[in-house]
Amino acid sequence: MPRRVKVTVPATTANLGAGCDCLGLAVSLYNTVILEIAEAGLTVTVAGEGEELLPCDANNTVWLAAKRLWDELGLPAPEGLRIDLKNGIPVGAGLGSSAAAIVGGLTAANVLAGTPLAPEEVLSLAALFEGHPDNVAAAFLGGCVAAVLEGDRLKTLKFTVSGGLKVVAAVPDFNLATARARMILPEVYPREDAVYNIGRTALLAGIFAYGRYDLLSYGMQDRLYQPHRAPLVPGFHDVMGAALEAGALGVALSGAGPSVVALTTGDTGGIEAAMAGAFQNAGVSVRTLTLDPDNDGTQVEEL
Repeated sequence: MPRRVKVTVPATTANLGAGCDCLGLAVSLYNTVILEIAEAGLTVTVAGEGEELLPCDANNTVWLAAKRLWDELGLPAPEGLRIDLKNGIPVGAGLGSSAAAIVGGLTAANVLAGTPLAPEEVLSLAALFEGHPDNVAAAFLGGCVAAVLEGDRLKTLKFTVSGGLKVVAAVPDFNLATARARMILPEVYPREDAVYNIGRTALLAGIFAYGRYDLLSYGMQDRLYQPHRAPLVPGFHDVMGAALEAGALGVALSGAGPSVVALTTGDTGGIEAAMAGAFQNAGVSVRTLTLDPDNDGTQVEEL
């Protein structure tokens, strides 16, 4: 069995508007996880995004995910383990940093154990660990992924993204915990809002299946999550409007936020400037990124 493994996991943008908790898209921003068997003890290092925020002890998510897999297999954790993390995904920004940590930890632990679990079993375990499947499925498989949990098994359908689609992400300089963004959601929704989102989620899946990006402005509309989360993101509606006016095909809160993503097949410079300007007018410092869809998903290298 290998003693050292490197796992590279892409960032993700989930929901894409209508696809609440069931659709995710992998993008070209990455976290790298290296697990190495050591003589004794646990050592965790973090470089890049979150290096001053993330725990470097037994509370680190990558370690917790790795241990979860070994517990699932009935195997003891190694007596010594070194975890080196190089993070390109902003923490608490709605771009799947926790999903990347979970997928990275589980995948690396499975390899160190001799790969006893099939990929679909690792992915199902990741969805159970995360509590919802959208980010982990896209991070693991790449592309745009529709995912649903059936009991303790995850069912997925991957769409390879083509046609020159670009993702512009406007990332505010504050974090928004997913737990907080979920707490403000209502327990019950009107039937017309549920039907509204069901139709647009079906349309959104078809958009990615057939490359009909001209329909994104309709497929990315949402009445279930974004209206309730908008107050947590100053300037959200203005940012959406500015991106659409600048030529975006569709705009949505990325996951639980606070990042906002705009999808386009055209020039991205004007969209970046428009989104940044709208956030700045709301008193929010922001950075913008233009990303490509990632169709490859999680990559593993034995070192």
